Amino acid sequence: MITRLVGGRSALLRYTFNLALTGFTAPKVLWVKRHLPQVYRNTTKVLLPKDFIRNFMVSQFLTGEIDSPIIDDDFTAIYYRYLILLKGYPDYQFTNIQNEDFTVVGVGDMSGDVFGNGMLLSKHIKLIGAFNHLHIFVDPDPDPAKSLAERKRLFRLPRSAWTDYDKKLISPGGAIYERSAKSLRLSPEVRALFEVPKDQVTPNELLSYMLKAQVDLMWFGGIGTYIKASSESDLDVGDRANDTIRVNGAEIRCKVLGEGANLGATQLGRIEYALRGGRLNTDSIDNSAGVDCSDHEVNIKILIDSVVAKGRLSAAQRNKLLASMTKEVGSLVLRHNYLQTQAMTMIQAKGSQALDNQTRLMRTLERMGRLDREVEFLPNDETLDEREKAKQGLTRPEIAIVMSYAKIWLYDEILASNLPDDPKLEEDLVQYFPTPLWIKYHREICHHRLSREIIATRVTNSMINRVGGTFIPEFMEKTGKSAPDIARAYIIAREVFKLRDLWDGIEKLDDRVPTAIQTAMILDINHLVAWVTLWFLRNGKPGLDIGRHVKEFQGGITKLSEGLRESLPGHYLRDLKKRAQPYLGKGVPETLGLRISNLVNLYSGCDIVRLANRRRMPVGNAAKTYFAIGTRFHLGRLRGAADKIGSTSHWQNLAVAALTEEIYGHQLTLARQVIDVGGSGNAERAIQAWIEKNRDAVESTDRLFAELWATEINDISMIAVASRSLRAMTDAGPG
Repeated sequence: MITRLVGGRSALLRYTFNLALTGFTAPKVLWVKRHLPQVYRNTTKVLLPKDFIRNFMVSQFLTGEIDSPIIDDDFTAIYYRYLILLKGYPDYQFTNIQNEDFTVVGVGDMSGDVFGNGMLLSKHIKLIGAFNHLHIFVDPDPDPAKSLAERKRLFRLPRSAWTDYDKKLISPGGAIYERSAKSLRLSPEVRALFEVPKDQVTPNELLSYMLKAQVDLMWFGGIGTYIKASSESDLDVGDRANDTIRVNGAEIRCKVLGEGANLGATQLGRIEYALRGGRLNTDSIDNSAGVDCSDHEVNIKILIDSVVAKGRLSAAQRNKLLASMTKEVGSLVLRHNYLQTQAMTMIQAKGSQALDNQTRLMRTLERMGRLDREVEFLPNDETLDEREKAKQGLTRPEIAIVMSYAKIWLYDEILASNLPDDPKLEEDLVQYFPTPLWIKYHREICHHRLSREIIATRVTNSMINRVGGTFIPEFMEKTGKSAPDIARAYIIAREVFKLRDLWDGIEKLDDRVPTAIQTAMILDINHLVAWVTLWFLRNGKPGLDIGRHVKEFQGGITKLSEGLRESLPGHYLRDLKKRAQPYLGKGVPETLGLRISNLVNLYSGCDIVRLANRRRMPVGNAAKTYFAIGTRFHLGRLRGAADKIGSTSHWQNLAVAALTEEIYGHQLTLARQVIDVGGSGNAERAIQAWIEKNRDAVESTDRLFAELWATEINDISMIAVASRSLRAMTDAGPG
């Protein structure tokens, strides 16, 4: 849920008590008042920090129900395992941290949930340094197994400090220093570890060196803002307690920064670090599981308490049921967070190629009055031009903000439409809840008083987590359709092609294949999603009833997919193996690798299925004719040539997409004419029969194509002329 301060506390109360807590990560305007006081005074809608939302709702909305929280230490530990996995960076080749040692410097101590849980989740953690407000812990060469056991002991103490750590377990040269000391004498090991040029420093000097250490992970689990941008002053940051140790983003040398605590870095500091190759998200992303867990808690309690009110469940049974679902709620929440960071990786993997669409999305949101780039520290037009020239896309911290705003906007659009009322989406509603609830209280879930809000959230997250925040605006521009219509077409595509099975197969390869390979496979799926979504927007029946379209196409697409290799010409199969080799060579199972590589041949799957249905013929026969026509007139080669033409503008991109779509249309028309003339038996004989009836038009097209293939195709006009010739040939049919 996103809560806006629209008119004082009473308005906030009305807003929060009537909307679902639905698991969004809100972009946080935490620096507006400090950095841009004029903007702050003129801002009428300010997004509240998510912790305010969570704390307010837990303390107010759940009054009287705190006796049976779903959040517990087990869940917290599960959550922070994901924060520490160092996932989501396609260019990062860090070895599985459950198998090999990695170094960590952190902010916090073992008594804190964020820091403590994080530092228990791998047997290979080498915590070389950490600090809180009282002490500095330094262990130059820790034994991972022994230090883990000691951290567990501290974690289990009612309240622990670094001074409780068994000093006998600290490696030579290590120590536990008091931050209140006037000066510290450092051992040669500590000086070498943190590259300190002198043997005596103040505590704050040592902390500054630690923050700039070359380590695998910097883990923020304590209060304070420790990183800013070079362009910011300490006064801008507004955290006086840490002014003397704060460093600039450009000085950070850790490979990955995990921001488990709020505002460990300013947004500009994050961006500066990211622009220099640093890997991080934002605190709102790294912390979003806590909010999502609270959302689940509220929605689950609304459901269960409605059962209690009917006398079907006692208070004791209620609390026992809540406690029994702890681990599954944790898994559901982690799933949402996994997909959210994966979505950022998809955008980041596209690099500068995604910049134009990201820019257009930001401008669209600005025109709607939904986004202020200055407030959110997003690049202005001049900076975006510089990024484009440098072939540099948005950083992950910037992607996080834009993606969050896209979710807010799309959620509002969907909730205001009739899409949440589509019966087919009942499955999405049910799957939001843990297994014991949807098994026993399926009917009650379907009548949940916040069902529309939950469905709107599920659809929004599915779309933006899978295909990105720019997907809807792009298709609105291409088709003139509304956001809810595009969402409908996306859901139909997802269900018809059973894409969840493919996504699950890819995600099961975590820690078995490089992240870059998983990313590439998901992007291959996204290309299919784009084409099929567009197809349903162009060719679907009015209203785009989800269930009706899934019923019409899913069976045919399954048959087509399973029998595709029997329908494809020989050179298609050779190309398929060639496309699959980069995946298979990196450890992807052969079945999955070939299936992903075959998706390009399913772009026109809905055309083939509808053709087979209307001609009352097996889908395999229709496919053989369709693909044989593509081979005869080199239509796949023509589309490939269009894709390879370097686009210099947004409009040229649209022109290439339109021509590619046009060529698919010509192939369908030819397939229809060939079947009508030559029948649905032998594809080659049917094509030859059609050619005999249309020889003049075919020979004219063949001559033009021969001339086209004899030269380099480097201009969009060449594709346009070829498409025009194909249209003339189809207009001359069916013979």
